[in-house]
Amino acid sequence: MQYMTKVLITGAGSYVGESVRNYILGTAPEQYQIDSVDTMGDNWKMADYSQYDVVFHVAGIAHVNADPKMEPLYYKVNRDLTIEVAKHAKANCVKQFIFMSSQIVFHESQSLKGEVLTKDTKENPNGFYGDSKLQAELGIKPLEDENFKVCILRPCMIYGPNAKGNFPRLAGLATKVPVFPCWHNKRSMLYIDNLSEFVKQAIKRKLSGTFYPQNKEQSDTVEIIRYFAKATGHKVWITKLLNPFVWLGSLCCSLSTRCLLHTTTTRRCRRWTLIISW
Repeated sequence: MQYMTKVLITGAGSYVGESVRNYILGTAPEQYQIDSVDTMGDNWKMADYSQYDVVFHVAGIAHVNADPKMEPLYYKVNRDLTIEVAKHAKANCVKQFIFMSSQIVFHESQSLKGEVLTKDTKENPNGFYGDSKLQAELGIKPLEDENFKVCILRPCMIYGPNAKGNFPRLAGLATKVPVFPCWHNKRSMLYIDNLSEFVKQAIKRKLSGTFYPQNKEQSDTVEIIRYFAKATGHKVWITKLLNPFVWLGSLCCSLSTRCLLHTTTTRRCRRWTLIISW
């Protein structure tokens, strides 16, 4: 009889957690048992961690609110809860802890210039979302030993069916606006099934370390607009005449972000063929 790897997802109902579970059980149902537990309050402690091989920690506050008043909550959930769950998993003989971090631990850029991350790029978060994720990483790494593997994932923007965030807004925009700037803003993205397969392989291969899953090719904002407009029969005019406004908008965003960070500091002292399935 084949041994079933038992996985516990901490963060019930999350988009990533549910997508990964459905993908893995859909591709290898006889090899995995995957359960999930809510992390609200102390609910996550009610599960019997000793029966699981892997804990996949996806609970966290997403980067949706830069209000300085939210800062303590970001650290409580993204940092403190992550470390507490990892320690609890290790104490109960779980073999692997997989943590969903983010590429934003390097920094949140408002620049229109392309940036390339290499193995020599240093983490330098410029907001409490990125810093809370980085602090969580630093808190769980020392827990690793020969019996407890720590696997950290730093994905870029994730998209897929029923996902939330900037990508579905962009897709929706492509079906409504009559004109769009011809500003070829390329960035790394990650299709949810590609992430799910990576998590599956991380579990199967018992990986430890820090990883940066992403699609093979970068995505271009203009091409995304063109794709969705064409797929829905909507006509949109792509023009460079609007590019100066893009540059100006980026400059304003950069200045406002710097002001917000200063205030906070002071207070503290292609899967193109599948995209349409969205």
